[in-house]
Amino acid sequence: MGPAPVSDSARPATNGETRPATAAKAKAKPPTPEDQPFESFIPQLLMPALAAEIQGYGGAAPELAFEQGPMPVVGSDCWMVRGQLPGQRRFWLCFTAASINGAKTVAVAEAGSEPSLLESFLIDEKKITLALLVSRLVQRLNGQKWLGPN
Repeated sequence: MGPAPVSDSARPATNGETRPATAAKAKAKPPTPEDQPFESFIPQLLMPALAAEIQGYGGAAPELAFEQGPMPVVGSDCWMVRGQLPGQRRFWLCFTAASINGAKTVAVAEAGSEPSLLESFLIDEKKITLALLVSRLVQRLNGQKWLGPN
């Protein structure tokens, strides 16, 4: 018996050309914004998008900070986006872990008061995206009648 026949896929290209990438590599999706590390996603993508969306309601830009510290109401350590709107209205978007996919809560406080309630945030969503985080937080703030002419 002679050597087994070699298929075309196992033979090197004879004209100096390289073989095309496999189908999996050719169809690989580019990384999404949400694939960025948490520590860069929040200040570089979420906070500017959030500020722009809030300003889209006709108000001033919010003051936003990204920090790690005690969660409002309960005091456990968390990552948070802390925001202040005109009239000293404040809000906190808290992440229990350094991931946008972990548990999240929201707290709000009118001027001169402290937050007294933590609300679960985006608990039923399977895929968390930048657009979803921004739209639902702005929706929540607008529900407080803090944005635009409500």
